[in-house]
Amino acid sequence: MRERDGVPSPILKESSRELLPKTLKRAGKMLLELLQKDNLFSLLHRIDMDLARKHRHGRCPYCGSPLHQANYPRKPRGGPDSLPDEYMIRFSLCCGREECRRRSLPPSTLFMGRRVYWGCVILVVMTLRQNRPDGASAHRLKQLLGVSRETLIQWAAYFRDVFPTSAKWQRIRGRVASTVRDSELPGTLARYFIANSQSSEKGLIACLHLMATG
Repeated sequence: MRERDGVPSPILKESSRELLPKTLKRAGKMLLELLQKDNLFSLLHRIDMDLARKHRHGRCPYCGSPLHQANYPRKPRGGPDSLPDEYMIRFSLCCGREECRRRSLPPSTLFMGRRVYWGCVILVVMTLRQNRPDGASAHRLKQLLGVSRETLIQWAAYFRDVFPTSAKWQRIRGRVASTVRDSELPGTLARYFIANSQSSEKGLIACLHLMATG
């Protein structure tokens, strides 16, 4: 997969290799290991910085005025304890016009909306849960990442009922192979990227980038 500005390029829909069961199981183990390393979060942080810079060149979507930086702290869960505080910052912009001052959020590969877990943790957890018959149990995921059964149910409901009908997914849908099934999101999308990437890390990053930018 070609790279541009350090970001893996989106995979063309003509590419449709799938992971074999043994490869899939090995990839799952590697994904869990990635979540315990600072490098993944460092790469995602750099991508978010680039996305924020590009977003700032635009204008307020509400009134057309210039945008000013208005970052704010987050306390995401599930990552290594060694992550620096700068990774916990959600890049944000707000309108510079006093009468408006509305917030404008650039896309983020680190954060997935207002959810309290890192975006990569959510993606990996859901991918592992959907990897039947070797899917990770709720008990094991709670031991490894602290994710409760109730949280898993909420994430599953979102990806089952909300995300497949969203405008963002409709934009993404035409850019990936038909083997990516709406009924198995986001695991089938992550597996698709990993199968067509040089490494699990690059596949995960490419998937997060596409999900963030649509």
